[in-house]
This record gives sequence, C-alpha cells and structure tokens, in this order.
Amino acid sequence: MDQVQNLPPHLQGEFMKSLEEMQMKDSLVMYNTLVERCFGTCVSSFRSKSLDKYETSCMENCASRYIKMTQRVGLRFAEHQAMQQQRAADAAAAAAAGGQK
Repeated sequence: MDQVQNLPPHLQGEFMKSLEEMQMKDSLVMYNTLVERCFGTCVSSFRSKSLDKYETSCMENCASRYIKMTQRVGLRFAEHQAMQQQRAADAAAAAAAGGQK
C-alpha cells in the first residue's frame, strides 16, 4: 500500500475507488454464498413464513461457522503473502549483497 503514495493524486483516487469496488463486490459475493449455502442446508420446509427453532438454530450455526472459516482463510492468506514478500525481500538482499562483491 505504500506504493499508492507514490502515484499521482488523480491515480490515487482512481485506485482507491477501484479498491473499494472490489471490496464491496467481495463482500456481496461472500454474503450471497453464505445465504445460499446456509439456506439450502437448513431450510427444508415452507409451511410458514417464519423459520422454526431448528431452522433458526441451524442458520445461526451455519453462518457463524462460515464467517469463522472465511476469517481463518483470510488470515492464512495474509500470512502466506507476508512470507512470500519476506522471501522476495531476502532474495533481493542476497542478490544485492552478492553483486557488491
């Protein structure tokens, strides 16, 4: 994100707008996936316009598990990205040190 500061102001605005749009799209995709998965798993009867106790409990548990899983995957992805960046920085430092000899 530090490289964004090096962009001209008009490109910074475009970049931030694009980033916000991507984040909104990702949020909507996650929400829609959660609703489809949990509704399909938990709701089996359409006898009334409200959920029964089992369906409500199932939906709450399903949504909770899905959100926790999504957070865990995001955390692992961030850790993996940080490791990749560290390896790249180490390799660049080693190459620079080797080139100075």
